[in-house]
Amino acid sequence: MVKHFLQFRDLSRDELAYLFERTRLIKNRFKKYQPYHPLVDRSLAMIFEKSSTRTRLSFEAGMQQLGGSAIYLNTRDTQLGRGEPVEDAAEVISRMVDIVMIRTFEQDIIERFAAHSRVPVINGLTNEYHPCQILADIFTFIEHRGSIRGKTVAWIGDSNNMCNTWLQAAEVLGFNVHVSTPPGYEVEPERAGLYGTDHFESFADPMDACRGADLVTTDVWTSMGWEAENEERLKAFADWQVDAEMMAAAKSGAVFMHCLPAHRGEEVTAEVIDGAQSVVWDEAENRLHVQKALMEYLLLGRIES
Repeated sequence: MVKHFLQFRDLSRDELAYLFERTRLIKNRFKKYQPYHPLVDRSLAMIFEKSSTRTRLSFEAGMQQLGGSAIYLNTRDTQLGRGEPVEDAAEVISRMVDIVMIRTFEQDIIERFAAHSRVPVINGLTNEYHPCQILADIFTFIEHRGSIRGKTVAWIGDSNNMCNTWLQAAEVLGFNVHVSTPPGYEVEPERAGLYGTDHFESFADPMDACRGADLVTTDVWTSMGWEAENEERLKAFADWQVDAEMMAAAKSGAVFMHCLPAHRGEEVTAEVIDGAQSVVWDEAENRLHVQKALMEYLLLGRIES
């Protein structure tokens, strides 16, 4: 049976532990300039309906570093952008490549594609979830602070795809998420795919959400596709800017993360994102390494080495 990675809970705690260890080994080889080509002659199709810098670069470079090749497809330039059914595109594309990454709008699109694909499909981002980014974020936390189990993550801002995925990850890996959003932008449990609330607590005041947190994280106030609401959101989110005061409320060793691109002076101050507690550049780089481990696992299964 073909294994896909469409949302965070598609991988078990045990599989994630394996992936993080593989990521550590693969990253270590990369840093030592040691060639590692387990995916020689394998090809990745990257399908973009939403544009990106980090997603395209990390997947394309990652596949090449593993010995394979990556093919960039923008829906504007393909039959998908001219009305071809997603199911038909999946049947064709999955006969020509070994693995597919899709960055699109509705989660339903990627679910339908995967249902008709002969090869693994990876969610590069949808409106609902961003699982590859949270893989990178958690690996980054492990690098800096050790296991995330039992720790507290403070999510400040919009209850978007990043927030939803943090909530799923908390259920799988056993940590807690404190969420603070402006009124009207609260978490929608069904949209987030939550089974329960054992690892999730909501706070009206973002300062309260940050108290005692091991990790403070946020995202832009206006996600791709919501640009028409930008002015309204700037007003609604004004008190949800992550600043030095919020970081001071967190634990002394807390780290700050942001999936980027960031708007300094909006969702985060320059003092925080460019400060000593920020690990955003490690976080960005780790997209490359966790995705290499993910592609290796989906194509080759577990490797003992």
